[in-house]
Amino acid sequence: MDAVLERELSFDLNEDQKMIRESIKDFVEREVAPTVMKRDHSKEFPMEIVKKLGEMGMLGIYHDEQYGGAGFDTVSFCLVLEEIARWDASLALTVASHTSLGTGHIAIAGNHEQKMKYMPALTSGEQLAAWCLTEPGSGSDASGMKTSAIKKGDHYILNGSKIFITQGTVGDVYVVLAKTNPDLGTKGISAFIVEREWDGVNPGEPMHKLGMNSSDTSEVVFENVKVPAENLLGEEGRGFVDTMKILDGGRIGIASLSVGIARGALEESLKYSMERKQFGTAIGNFQYMEGKMVDMATEIDAARLLVQRAAWLKDNERPFTKEASMAKLFASELSVRAALEAIQIHGGYGYTEEYHVERFLRDSKLMTIGEGTSEVQRLIIARELKKAFS
Repeated sequence: MDAVLERELSFDLNEDQKMIRESIKDFVEREVAPTVMKRDHSKEFPMEIVKKLGEMGMLGIYHDEQYGGAGFDTVSFCLVLEEIARWDASLALTVASHTSLGTGHIAIAGNHEQKMKYMPALTSGEQLAAWCLTEPGSGSDASGMKTSAIKKGDHYILNGSKIFITQGTVGDVYVVLAKTNPDLGTKGISAFIVEREWDGVNPGEPMHKLGMNSSDTSEVVFENVKVPAENLLGEEGRGFVDTMKILDGGRIGIASLSVGIARGALEESLKYSMERKQFGTAIGNFQYMEGKMVDMATEIDAARLLVQRAAWLKDNERPFTKEASMAKLFASELSVRAALEAIQIHGGYGYTEEYHVERFLRDSKLMTIGEGTSEVQRLIIARELKKAFS
């Protein structure tokens, strides 16, 4: 019993996890950090960098090796997202959404044939995945979904529009949620694998956003798309159930991304505060500045521990809904606080595009909205807490 307890309470990374962290850290510092500001200004999707990440195995890091994945764990995935987001949250969002949402849905709900057909190209980065849930009139309320898929013999006819789709214009494979039986509410929602090149699939123009500028986001419209019945993902009517599983895992990724942004804010603040002189000394030596950075560092460590707990529970096939929402809620709101403090520490310079911290603030706000707002996370956590007394 003591040996089991000791193993479960260990905060040490294993050798594989250390190797992955060092490998991605080195890659990001060489290939990503030097050009991140340029991409933020140009809003150019970094296809070449994404392809390199695919070649490294980072786009299928925790997926089954049988289907082209690297076969590592969720903790490793979190380490990758944190290291990328420390410099480029847009790129981290691309990796997170592709791996845990689009490809993740196929991994969770797909049959062997579907996985063999689609996952090798997705896990290698040869193709990119997009997950299509949100609509112009329905976000958190999936029961308000209007997109429909009507069975016609050996295929479905898909009609509807999706909004805020990450990889919307650059994706090759879409996982689309649609109502196959509108009378059943969420129990009438199904998922489908849809290929971009099919007739009637119409990605919109990239959307202009506050932040995450080099992450591709757009509307995608489906007009009388003929979807083969074998591209039904999972059972008909179980799309919403699988979606909840996808979102639980995705929230761990968003929390990791948030930790990366907050860490970037802290590290840039430490660097600046020891270079900036006022009253004959570095401003980092002023006690009130030390207090700001101490608080940031403490909360970042707390957020990372919440993330790793949720990831560990997922990897060990234990319930993790509450823990994922806690990690996502705390880390996402921390990323905004840390970015604001970083701007304050930088003073007037922090308000300019000359320094990274103004971008951190713009990027951080999405963390409190995407994959369930902070308000939704609080509802989930409250529901899970009440279960213990029902």
